[in-house]
Amino acid sequence: MTADDLAHDPQATHATYEKLLALLDEHGAAYRVIEHAPEGATEAVSALRGHEPAQAAKCIIAMVKIGKKEKRFALVVVPGDRRIDLAAVKALYGGTYVSFASPEIAEELAGSPSGTILPFSFDERLDLFVDPDLLVHEEFYFNAARLDRSLALSAKDYASIAEPRVERVSTD
Repeated sequence: MTADDLAHDPQATHATYEKLLALLDEHGAAYRVIEHAPEGATEAVSALRGHEPAQAAKCIIAMVKIGKKEKRFALVVVPGDRRIDLAAVKALYGGTYVSFASPEIAEELAGSPSGTILPFSFDERLDLFVDPDLLVHEEFYFNAARLDRSLALSAKDYASIAEPRVERVSTD
C-alpha cells in the first residue's frame, strides 16, 4: 500500500485503526476512544480532547543512515509539547546522517497519513523509541490512524504491549 493509497482511501487507514483496537483488546489494555472534529496538529487536537499537549504522543518517523549503504527507520514518540531530538536518534544508531523520513515513506511504514501515525510499529522495518517523559502520565493521547478519532491509553499498558525502547529522544 503506497502513501498515495492511504491519503485517498479511508479504508486503508481504517484497517490500521482496527488492527490497533484488536491488539489492545487482545491484551486487555485500558483505553478510551474519543471522537472529535478532524485534526492532526498536536496543539489543536489536544484542545479538542481536553488535555495538556504534554500528554499527547507526537509520533514522527526518522531516517538514519549508518555508513554509506545502510538506512534505518525509527518511529520516535515524544510528548506533544516537545520536539524530536534528531541528534539523539542518530547517536542511538551510531549513524552518520539523520533526517525526517519523507511523508511518502513515513505513511507507508506507519500505515496511516501524517498527523495520525500511531505510537505502535506494525512494520518490521520500523524501530520504536519513546521518550520517558511521555510515560510519566497515567494515560496519554494520540490520533488513532484517523484525524477524527483518538485514543486515551494507559501508559503502563502501552509500554507492556508495544515494548518500545525507552530513550531520551526529545528536546524543548
